[in-house]
Amino acid sequence: MDENYDGEELDNIVVLNDEDGNEVQFEFLDLVELDDEEYVILLPMTAEGEEDEGEVVILKVEDSDDEEAEEESYVSVEDEEVLNKVFEIFKEKFKDDFDFVD
Repeated sequence: MDENYDGEELDNIVVLNDEDGNEVQFEFLDLVELDDEEYVILLPMTAEGEEDEGEVVILKVEDSDDEEAEEESYVSVEDEEVLNKVFEIFKEKFKDDFDFVD
């Protein structure tokens, strides 16, 4: 199912709800596996559909408890060490594509 935003195809857009129930759009950048867990790397998008030059968001992928549902949910990661490890993997994979600022 393709979604259009201002006439542009956005196959890699993820829409999530924030803590206030507002929809927020993210560009899906990568899926990283660490210690048998999967993490998504997302880039928040501005209202105009342009990429924000800010920080990426790293969320843990959790499968639904309902085996018939094919939905995944994303949960925040509180462990700073895990976040750093996932981000280092992402940086190594995309070191030629992005300019990372430490």
